Amino acid sequence: MDSARLLSLLHWSDSAFPTGGYAHSFGLEGYCQAGMVTDADGVERLLAALLEGSAGPCDATCAVASRLALRAGDLGACRGLDLTLEAMKPARELRQGSRQMGRQTLRISAALTRDPRLQDYLDDVDGGRAPGHHALAFGMVAGVHDWSAEETATALLYSTTALLVGAALRLLPLGQTEGQRLLARLHPVIARVARDAARRDVADLASFTPGLDIQGMRHERLDARLFRS
Repeated sequence: MDSARLLSLLHWSDSAFPTGGYAHSFGLEGYCQAGMVTDADGVERLLAALLEGSAGPCDATCAVASRLALRAGDLGACRGLDLTLEAMKPARELRQGSRQMGRQTLRISAALTRDPRLQDYLDDVDGGRAPGHHALAFGMVAGVHDWSAEETATALLYSTTALLVGAALRLLPLGQTEGQRLLARLHPVIARVARDAARRDVADLASFTPGLDIQGMRHERLDARLFRS
């Protein structure tokens, strides 16, 4: 991987990239408030379940497929993948969070890269003709920068995991060092799930995280909320 590609991968997967993801816990806040996740071990189990049950077989797989579609210039295929993601996210709060992050990713990426394909798709999203989910947008950016399939999946899964570890540090009495140990313990899971996503046929997209979906649906009824989802 040459320096330009590596730098672009680090840039777009960095937690400082302004997708708005810091405002979302994607169900983790509900688990913490319910007392079902109370420590680093609980967070680790939850994130492993997310990676294996949804983020890998659904989001990362979709990102790899949208990377290929973008490189082929097939925005219709991107739209089809986007609509599939829309259908596979049953919890409104989690679905809206993904759309908000995706729209922001497209806006910033179109401005930075000046790639007309990203701008055309952003126009569709802004016009209500496509949902603009985050995994779809991330995969399209991967196509612009020519990241490999496994690099794309790994970067998406790592940034998702790091985002939620950061949320856990705000929700639970965990220190920064403990949070970094937790993230490091999940590296092998991320690598394995990313390899699977890079090789998976898009027809085999799958998602099964009912507990997170339920907590996402309950989130708006919490007495106090730190996050939007």
